[in-house]
Amino acid sequence: MDDFVSWAIEAVRSVDPVLRTVLAAVAIMLETSILVGLVVPGDTVVLVAAIGVTSWAQGIVLGAAVIVGALIGESLGFWLGRWAGPHIRSSWLGRRIGEDHWERSERYLRRRGGIAIFLSRFLPVLHSLVPLTVGMSGYAYRRFIAWTLPACTLWATIYVGLAAGAAGSFQELSQRVHYAGYVFVGVIALLLVGLFVAKKVIARREARHMTDEPHAEP
Repeated sequence: MDDFVSWAIEAVRSVDPVLRTVLAAVAIMLETSILVGLVVPGDTVVLVAAIGVTSWAQGIVLGAAVIVGALIGESLGFWLGRWAGPHIRSSWLGRRIGEDHWERSERYLRRRGGIAIFLSRFLPVLHSLVPLTVGMSGYAYRRFIAWTLPACTLWATIYVGLAAGAAGSFQELSQRVHYAGYVFVGVIALLLVGLFVAKKVIARREARHMTDEPHAEP
C-alpha cells in the first residue's frame, strides 16, 4: 500500500505545478458556473491537485487560484441569470433539471437571503442554481460577491488544506512506519466521508427553510 500511495502522490507531483493549479481553477470555475456544476466534479480535481502540493507557497497559490476560479464561475452564473435566466430556465436543459429545483432555489433565496448565497456553496445542486437564481432576482452583484467570497474562501481552505496536509503527513510517516499508506487512505476516506456528512447535515437543516414561508434577509 505504501508503494502505491507513494506512486500516486509522485504521479500528481510530476505534473507541472502551474498546470495543476490552472486545471484546478478551471475545474472549480466550471463547477460553480451555470449548471455545469451538476456534472463537473470540480471538488475532486481540487483534492487531487492539493495532494501534489510540496510547499506552503504552492498551497497558497493553489488556494488563491481555486478561490478566483470559484468567484469567476459564480459570477458567470449570476450574470447569465441577470441576462438570460428565464430563457435558460425554459430551455431543454432547464426543464431537465426540473421545475421543482428552480422553485426550491427561489424559495431558499427568499427565505434566507445572503445566508442562502453563502451556504449554497456547500450544498449539492443549489451551488449551481443559486447564482443563476440570484441574478434573476435583481439582487445587487456587490452584495452577492460579499456573501459568496467568504464561502469560496472557506471552501478552498478546507479542501486544499486538508488534502495537502494529508499528503505531507504521509511523506513524514512513511519514513518511520510501514503502514503509512493505510493511514493516508484512511485519512482521505474520513475526509471525504466528513465532507459528505457535513453537506448532508447542512442540506437537511436548510431544507426546512426552503419549505417555510418567505422571509427576506439582507
